[in-house]
Amino acid sequence: MSVTFLSELMSEISQRGRSFLLRNREQPRNPIELCEALVSRRGEVSSFVLSEAVWQSWDGLDRSGQVAFLAEVAQRFGPDEKAVLEALAIAQERRDADAYHRLHRATEPRSQELIRRLNMAKQGTLRLVRMREVLLDAIGDVAELSNLDGDFFHLFNSWFNRGFLELRPINWNTPASILEKFIEYEAVHEINGWDDLRSRIEPKDRRLFAFFHPQMGEEPLIFVEVALTTQVPNNIQLLLATDREEIAPEQATTAVFYSISNCQNGLKGISFGNFLIKHVVEQLKGELPNLKNFVTLSPVPGFRRWLDRLRHEEKQTVLSQGELEALLVLDQPDWSTVAERARPLTPLLQGLASHYFLNARDKRGRIIDPVARFHLGNGAKLDNIHTFADLSPNGRRNAYGLMVNYRYEMLEIEANHEAYAERGDVVASPSVRSLLKKFQSRTKIAYAS
Repeated sequence: MSVTFLSELMSEISQRGRSFLLRNREQPRNPIELCEALVSRRGEVSSFVLSEAVWQSWDGLDRSGQVAFLAEVAQRFGPDEKAVLEALAIAQERRDADAYHRLHRATEPRSQELIRRLNMAKQGTLRLVRMREVLLDAIGDVAELSNLDGDFFHLFNSWFNRGFLELRPINWNTPASILEKFIEYEAVHEINGWDDLRSRIEPKDRRLFAFFHPQMGEEPLIFVEVALTTQVPNNIQLLLATDREEIAPEQATTAVFYSISNCQNGLKGISFGNFLIKHVVEQLKGELPNLKNFVTLSPVPGFRRWLDRLRHEEKQTVLSQGELEALLVLDQPDWSTVAERARPLTPLLQGLASHYFLNARDKRGRIIDPVARFHLGNGAKLDNIHTFADLSPNGRRNAYGLMVNYRYEMLEIEANHEAYAERGDVVASPSVRSLLKKFQSRTKIAYAS
């Protein structure tokens, strides 16, 4: 059965359904009425037509109107209180599996059924992801949206599980309509046009892999850029240099994951990265058995914010006055000269970074850095810390140029993951722990600035 036939069939069903509703004068007037009708109907045709009608109404709203619509859905489409109380009474009386299942069904918010039915429309899944983007933008200002977001998250977690995802290698022969998405969505190291993209995917020692979902069309969910090298890199400038010397893939001993970008804001909180890295490792090992090291060259997006806060705390005891004065060089606007002038601070910055990763915690008791939480949660090990490794505006703004390597050892991933997930332990290499030990035992002196 061809895609064209299915498309024509759905179009015919839609037209006949609209005619049916118009003949019966049952077309509601506003999006909330449409939603009420949608969750109450049982017919497939009427549900399909009503879901399209809801989307047309949604598309006609401005951003404030969309937020108001979502807030009203959150208020009006919660669990049916009467049904919940009846099911609870039956469960308390009978205390059997059937009664508990009945209670579980009764407690499900009507908004979940609404979301399922909205998914019946053409491109329903993609439209729902975009709808959640609006919700997430407004959730800080509209408290009622939190529960509705929980419904989206619950359903998306099922719809976007690994069984539905397709891993695709991306190369210069991939259609331009898809390639331009990677220029748009790159969130770590900006891709400056087609030539820059070509330098990252056409050479034989470069790879790009992405996850796609069958209901999202040509929209990637997440992608990773990989460099094949002969050693573990210590800065991004050399890795991305367009005049670098290309190597044959068979010569490479190291696969470097240097950029991982989530593409869909509406899927925030849905974890794809752990599956992506593990499957890419498996694919690369199958293709290139000479590869021995699987590492990242990762940004440290929370480091500068943490260090700046530390530098301005009156009662902090981590840094001496001399060290605080030495760190002032990092505040100079002209970084073309700052990096060289600040290199004597490398031991101090590495020590601070080791303290940041191994000791510092946020108010919830978590490691501060979100990228660290991601990789450590996936079972990686914190392997190396590099200063002045990313001198781009983004690298300076987020981490004063700091970058790190996380190492993925296939035989250690499960144990590392358990150590982090169960006890909050950061699995770090001896070299990183040595940096912390030296930092803690140092003599706090002034550095030449």
